[in-house]
Amino acid sequence: MTLLWLLGLILIIAVLAWKRVGLMNASVVVGGYLLAMTLLGPVHWFIDLLLWALFLGVAIPLNMTDWRRRSITTPLFHWFRKVLPPISDTEREALEAGTVWWDGEIFTGRPDWNRLHSYPQPVLTEEEQAFLDGPVEELCRMTNEWQITTELQDLPEEVWQFIKDNGFFGLIIPKEYGGKGFSAFAHSQVAMKLASRSGDLGSTVMVPNSLGPAELLLHYGTDEQKNHYLPRLAAGQEAPCFALTSPEAGSDAGAMPDRGIVCRGEWEGQEVLGLRVTWEKRYITLGPVATLLGLAFKVYDPDGLLGEREELGISLALIPTNTPGIEIGRRHFPLNAAFMNGPNSGTDVFIPMDYLIGGQEMIGHGWKMLMNCLAVGRSISLPAGGTGAAKMASMTTGAYARIRRQFNMPIGEFEGVEEALARIGGNTYVMDAARRMTAGAVDLGEKPAVLSGVVKYHITERMRQCMNDAMDVHGGKGICMGPKNYLGRGYQSVPISITVEGANILTRSMMIFGQGAIRSHPFVLQEMLATQDPDEQQAIARFDALLYEHIGHALGNAAGSLLLGLTAGWLAPLPDHLDHGPRRRNLRRSGNDSPRKTPDYRHSAHAGDADIRRYYRQLSRLSAAFATLTDTSMLMLGGELKRRERLSARLGDVLSYIYLASACLKHYHDQGDPVEDLPLLRWGVEDLLAKIEQAMHEILLNFPDRAVGIALRVIIFPLGRRLKPPSDLTCHRVARLLMTPGPMRDRLLDGCYVSEDPTDVTGLLNHSLGQIILADPIEQRLAKARRSGELDHDSDADELAVAAESGVISPEEAKLVREAREARRAVIEVDDFSQEEMRPRQAG
Repeated sequence: MTLLWLLGLILIIAVLAWKRVGLMNASVVVGGYLLAMTLLGPVHWFIDLLLWALFLGVAIPLNMTDWRRRSITTPLFHWFRKVLPPISDTEREALEAGTVWWDGEIFTGRPDWNRLHSYPQPVLTEEEQAFLDGPVEELCRMTNEWQITTELQDLPEEVWQFIKDNGFFGLIIPKEYGGKGFSAFAHSQVAMKLASRSGDLGSTVMVPNSLGPAELLLHYGTDEQKNHYLPRLAAGQEAPCFALTSPEAGSDAGAMPDRGIVCRGEWEGQEVLGLRVTWEKRYITLGPVATLLGLAFKVYDPDGLLGEREELGISLALIPTNTPGIEIGRRHFPLNAAFMNGPNSGTDVFIPMDYLIGGQEMIGHGWKMLMNCLAVGRSISLPAGGTGAAKMASMTTGAYARIRRQFNMPIGEFEGVEEALARIGGNTYVMDAARRMTAGAVDLGEKPAVLSGVVKYHITERMRQCMNDAMDVHGGKGICMGPKNYLGRGYQSVPISITVEGANILTRSMMIFGQGAIRSHPFVLQEMLATQDPDEQQAIARFDALLYEHIGHALGNAAGSLLLGLTAGWLAPLPDHLDHGPRRRNLRRSGNDSPRKTPDYRHSAHAGDADIRRYYRQLSRLSAAFATLTDTSMLMLGGELKRRERLSARLGDVLSYIYLASACLKHYHDQGDPVEDLPLLRWGVEDLLAKIEQAMHEILLNFPDRAVGIALRVIIFPLGRRLKPPSDLTCHRVARLLMTPGPMRDRLLDGCYVSEDPTDVTGLLNHSLGQIILADPIEQRLAKARRSGELDHDSDADELAVAAESGVISPEEAKLVREAREARRAVIEVDDFSQEEMRPRQAG
């Protein structure tokens, strides 16, 4: 009985902490329980006295606000201010850039699933859909990847002209300036479809609509700059680029040596105030053909022409490339990709002040401008490009695995190939869900600084996995370059997206959690800002309120992690659409409350509800565990956490996987809970759940304080690690989905360029797939007839003619099989070249 009373006390404290009950109310409840235990329980008087002493020793001082602030908070305040790691100006601006969205919910440890589903599903307007069905479709149709990458090393002139004439460079520019004024989701859809056809085509259109002059002008440009440049950019009269990366300052862009000196100089016959700029940049997409150069550099004012400060910080300018002194270098050649990319430089190039984006008053604000725009750009372009490539891999590899035969069966029916197909399909589903959800956030007005890093890293990495698996399935078909190869160039160029807009290694190990732990945490950034308040008494009062909320938050998450771990997440709240039994919910959705026969849920839209409920519950449990790991790591390591990159990377992985799984669940619900897509949802979420537990396991194995790591393991894995990766049956179903045309495959490939033209490199594949499927039952009858001896013919005879003459199949069926076999042979053919064609071209 004593043990039961003590367990009851522990349970009450855990529940109070998990439910975030206020300090005073919690003290009353615990005090009441102790009183009942003293009066009614069989607890020994010594244990009773010890418990009361502990309770009163904690509850009384903490509830005495003035004493608490003076004796506890003030020393902690001064200690925190002392140990707070120094933050550079660029780090500060990065932290202040963008907004906090669903990442903030994950850091609370208690994600509100109803809030997630209240975000509207991103949709296209009629105008946006018409653009995708018209100009985008036509641009894909007129693009030939082999011609671009091998014969021309450039887009054909007619493609360039079509891009300009149809406003592809003005997708994000408002209509009042002559642009399309498309939503972020429409921008993502356009970029994804183009990338599914050609990576070079996608890159060429993405850059002007991403981090570049147009977006910077929209947010920070003067009215004069907007009115002059935006219509010209929208009409394709200007080709823009943006120069940020220097040879000595890549990922550490804040260390750029490029400089502009404030001075007076002659401009258009008059002496004006301006800057003399010197720079050297490289890796600049569209740089070789740009007419308008966006440039980042540091401004210095040694003569005090603008004030007393000499170092004014990073600033941004917009400079016509025909300005005297600008040197546009020769082209780079990134992995045989043909999109325009190259270096540029300038020495003491004089520009007037009105070339600065936003004018003179925006001097020194360049890094913040870049971080805000990068938060949006990284949410759209690279996720769209990566997803487009993955959808192309899903389409082509699924079809090829059904068409290509070995050992008298489609290669997609071998379990080893199934495993690769399942990864391609499952990863594509996860990528598309995250891409849609993040683009939808941008359309809601968010600038998801942390989440843009999440999708940039994880979508490009999963795209790499998709392309690797696609190449493995295609084998020799994938490695022989030529006009018939639809994978090779995409496979070659995978590292480009891994490298640009923040190298993936640094994005994972330094940026995602390093920025998120401060920016997205409900208290840390506010606590840091509180210590900087010049009014110390006010700062201490503010810090006191935040500190004890933070302590309650940490204890609540630890308690939640333990309770949810012990109950397999059953105590976690579910979203409203899953909060009723399946029969009642089916009646409610039908609008009919009258009793009726219970449907067969194995074939209903709710067949997977049990699994889906489990996914939400497990994500709630793991979110609480993640918040506990975050607070413990920050408490134990403080500023040292920045240098523990492996620990930071794994914590970032957990944050990322929870976000990706949330996106999968929202995507499934937004699509109307299609039961046919359950294998894709299962593969995606179960893969992510298993990876979350693995990352947490590795964090605990390598936690700096071994004893704390052991204690955390008890809280986070009280029943051990129990989440498993997708089953073989799930993998089998995903693989079959990729090989079978129908609504399920269409939903997965939605937004991908799909050609049915047999003269097109991927159109032949799609056209042949239909023929193969029609011929398969006839091929099976032929095989049966051969085995039974009913079909017997000489090796030199035409088997199909003999089968038709003998009545095994009809002449029409023989014709169908013949055409399917010819189509199969056309699909598996690879290119070959003469010795003369393979010799290097002579210069000149």
